Amino acid sequence: MDNNTPNYIKALLTPNGKKPQGRKVWSIDLETVWLPFFTATNTNGETNIPHDSLGCPLRLAYDADGSVKFSKSGRPITRVAKDLSDTIRMVRDNFTAGLQNYASEVGNSNPDGYKAQVELSLKAGEPILEKDRHNAEKAIRQQVEASMKEARAKIVKEPNKAAKEPDKVPVHA
Repeated sequence: MDNNTPNYIKALLTPNGKKPQGRKVWSIDLETVWLPFFTATNTNGETNIPHDSLGCPLRLAYDADGSVKFSKSGRPITRVAKDLSDTIRMVRDNFTAGLQNYASEVGNSNPDGYKAQVELSLKAGEPILEKDRHNAEKAIRQQVEASMKEARAKIVKEPNKAAKEPDKVPVHA
């Protein structure tokens, strides 16, 4: 990595081996990442997320009539407390903007290097794209052939079914 690379970018690209398990919010674990992070930001006065949202971040979801919402499987639906969810969304949006800004800065400060990386990536991806395209075409062709075979088998099995049904002639007024 370049010595000019910001530490926060270096940290993003360094594996840490931790794989949290639990409820995810924007694909990040609520209990082991978001709650400790926002407890720390509240502690430092950077946020003011209500204590009840941090203490009980998951809430039952309710229908418009006030009844508890259930999923199709029959389980009650839970939602993240609105103020916590809104703050997480803001962090995600800021994170995305930071990634885009960093990419733009690198592209502007080293346009030749950035362009070379793009060209190398596209060239390296071509054989994979071609293989996937070929395999998709082959799989689709096999599905069509199997469907046609199944349809022909039905016709052979029930040859007179179509002949027994009277032709439907549209009636015009």
